[in-house]
Amino acid sequence: SIFKQLRKRAPCLLFIDEIDSVGKRRSDGSSSVENDSANTLNELLTQLDGLGSSAGIVIIGATNRIDVLDPALVRAGRFDLHITVPAPDQMARERILLVSARDVEIAPDVDFATVARGTPGFSGADLATLVNE
Repeated sequence: SIFKQLRKRAPCLLFIDEIDSVGKRRSDGSSSVENDSANTLNELLTQLDGLGSSAGIVIIGATNRIDVLDPALVRAGRFDLHITVPAPDQMARERILLVSARDVEIAPDVDFATVARGTPGFSGADLATLVNE
């Protein structure tokens, strides 16, 4: 399992992107998909509890949907520290657009400063999608 590998390689860090895909709030449903999801979540919770604070393993989970996470996943001792990353400001949006456009053919008259001004609230992923479109 991944947790056995983590223990062997400690100290280390595990980053779980889109943790809501395995950590959604459990329902009373009985479909096989819901059962598989609940089993996966239960295994994750068990492994987290077995790590202990001296294991030398840091686990970070990222999500855009903290509201759908199972309460057991975000209780004390598990994913209990929440850091909200705000949408990028205008300067950061311009930089993200420039980085996203590095390998994309862009018309010479595109002004990324203007595009950045017109995209408040866009995430980095939104801006990359905009460039690709």
